[in-house]
Amino acid sequence: MRIAVFGDIHSNLEALQAVLAHAQENHCTHFVCLGDIVGYAADPKACLDIVRDLGCPVVKGNHDELACMDSSPDNVSQLATEGIMHTRRQLTQEDLDWLAALKFVRNVRDFTAVHATLDTPNHWGYVMNALDAGASLSYQHTPLCFFGHTHVPRYYVREAGVRSYDGWDNIGIETGKKYFINVGSVGQPRDGDWRAAYAIYHPAEHDVVLHRVQYDIATTQQKIIDAGLPHRLAERLAHGR
Repeated sequence: MRIAVFGDIHSNLEALQAVLAHAQENHCTHFVCLGDIVGYAADPKACLDIVRDLGCPVVKGNHDELACMDSSPDNVSQLATEGIMHTRRQLTQEDLDWLAALKFVRNVRDFTAVHATLDTPNHWGYVMNALDAGASLSYQHTPLCFFGHTHVPRYYVREAGVRSYDGWDNIGIETGKKYFINVGSVGQPRDGDWRAAYAIYHPAEHDVVLHRVQYDIATTQQKIIDAGLPHRLAERLAHGR
């Protein structure tokens, strides 16, 4: 069994298609989505349809929640607001109902999935360091938990204390430790690498491997511009920021 774990798609259809094709080439048999299917880019409907058709476990992200609200988004950037308003115009009521029904946390096999934090998953806090991770690890009842939200691949390990690891590509899972793992972003990486990020978990081999996948970024950028979204949303993709 190989499980593709991905999230923060943010309506980037070309990146999602590239990631799923790569996962299939690497013999992934199962999929888990960490939320934020929508927002920012031009193709929320197509991305939502693909994820829904996978029939896989999905958790709710903050952009998914904002898309379902009737009120104007608050406490988010203008860029995020533009993406949410575009998303609302594209989705059907059935799509919105599906997003609204997503859970904040899912237990899958021997691991947990959450978009942001485990201690307050509906408050959309950011895990940026070992101290932040410690709060979630205190609520983690499985050896592994996969999360997103920051768009930066990073993982944390609890043994005697909590240690942080950046720039990872392979994690060997050791018995008796807890791992809180950010798999990066499919549609809008923010670690300086423009390529789509996702991970493959091999339960039998006790490891998690991070993958970076090239995609047709020029098409995604042009779609954003053609949709009347801010040019900044297109430009930032090339910089991985």
